[in-house]
Amino acid sequence: MSAQILDGKAMSESLRKEIAAGVESLRECTGVVPGLAVILAGNDPASEIYVRNKGNGCRETGMYSVTVKLPGDVTQETLEAEIDRLNGDERIHGILVQLPLPEHLDEARALARILPEKDVDGFHLLNAGRLMTGGDGVIPCTPRGALHMIRQTGMDLNGKEAVVIGRSNIVGKPMAMLLLRENCTVTVCHSRTKDLPSVTRRADILVSAVGKPGFVTADMVKPGAVVIDVGISRVDGKVRGDVDFDGVKEVAGWITPVPGGVGRMTITMLLQNTLEAAKKAARK
Repeated sequence: MSAQILDGKAMSESLRKEIAAGVESLRECTGVVPGLAVILAGNDPASEIYVRNKGNGCRETGMYSVTVKLPGDVTQETLEAEIDRLNGDERIHGILVQLPLPEHLDEARALARILPEKDVDGFHLLNAGRLMTGGDGVIPCTPRGALHMIRQTGMDLNGKEAVVIGRSNIVGKPMAMLLLRENCTVTVCHSRTKDLPSVTRRADILVSAVGKPGFVTADMVKPGAVVIDVGISRVDGKVRGDVDFDGVKEVAGWITPVPGGVGRMTITMLLQNTLEAAKKAARK
């Protein structure tokens, strides 16, 4: 029996209606309209698509949005000056620096420049530390979206075996922290993991975020498992995920497609983080 599809598009549409209602309620009660600023340096086609989709999401939910476009040869000083300007703009509650930046720019320095309360990507070291220690910080959008999808299965997560493939600061590590918060027993795998299939076959929840198309095959999956595919690659002009979807869906209990899975949820969680940042600013 084929796995149930975790439809990121349908989940996202439902959440965006709730976000839009939250935006309208905040505006009526306080006069505050959540504002998101995206900084785009250079002309990377994929980044331009992502930024456009984020702007569309803001318009769909009634948020204020601006895109700051900078040339590919922008200096570190100019980039940081733009971040400083947005930090001081009361209309802006969330600031996002679109990654990757041009190679000559210091990514870590730029992200650290964003005020933690406006860091709606959840990449600032303070927010990362709060996630690690169980504090109240901004949760990175992709892991937050993936966890929402896992919860939609109705599975009791207490004590479940979860395996995360990938140890990036953007997805792998925060995903592991979120699953630990849900009382899962978590294993993080990476390129040096020995006998990876023997580890992944124990997983009730398997999350892959390595960016290698078709990397996770049916023989690596426990029957009935929840399989969350975070990977995005382009092969012959088509978008593919880490998971061999056709093979794995015959083994898993639930599975996310690519496209139409976690990617859509990522932008929706960015909108949710922006709304929450605006609410905190309004309370202050």
